Amino acid sequence: MDEVRASIETRLETIRAAIPESVRLVAVTKTFEAHIVRSAYELGIRDFGENKVQEALEKQAALSDITDATWHFIGHVQSNKARKVLEHFDWIHSVDSLKLANRLDRQAAELNKSPYCCLQVKLVPDPSKDGFELDELKAVLPDLDQLSHLKICGLMVILPYGLNRAQAAEIFEQAEALRRDLKQQPWQHLRMDELSMGMSGDFELAIAAGATMVRIGSGLFGRRS
Repeated sequence: MDEVRASIETRLETIRAAIPESVRLVAVTKTFEAHIVRSAYELGIRDFGENKVQEALEKQAALSDITDATWHFIGHVQSNKARKVLEHFDWIHSVDSLKLANRLDRQAAELNKSPYCCLQVKLVPDPSKDGFELDELKAVLPDLDQLSHLKICGLMVILPYGLNRAQAAEIFEQAEALRRDLKQQPWQHLRMDELSMGMSGDFELAIAAGATMVRIGSGLFGRRS
């Protein structure tokens, strides 16, 4: 256990040196066991990202004594799991359709919850990813602005596989330009302050482009088994 913690600590020192204080580090703990999450918490991490509901609930139960962690759901939200996501997560990064947003808002009202949410966008075609395409997003933003229980506060981007660094940087820059453009519009409820993008292999490019949250898993915990 001490060896695991020492390994995380070494990686964390390197990562923190590359991340400004203004950028939130979300430790992606999917597939890593609860004791590893606890080690990260003991090293000062407070934001944890999961993409499968049942796995996350088991870890949260094992870590029930930790009361000041912030849990981020970063995977696709299945309709039948939406209520569980609302009950157990503070942030939802992956709101990828108007239908899902409406469901979450309705259930959030029933649960008296107001989670922070990001809208997942696809700025280039990628059949392997969910998310709003740009024209689709712009068309539904007035409807999303009517939702009163979700705190929609920014965008989330996941890059397609196989991009080189120049291509990755270009998409990150497009995402920040979109966020800025949307932020200037007179919405009633929407806020466009956050930009969740960048993972272990490209978070520095994302930060340079304007990311406010980066999602780092293997770069912090090592390779997943």
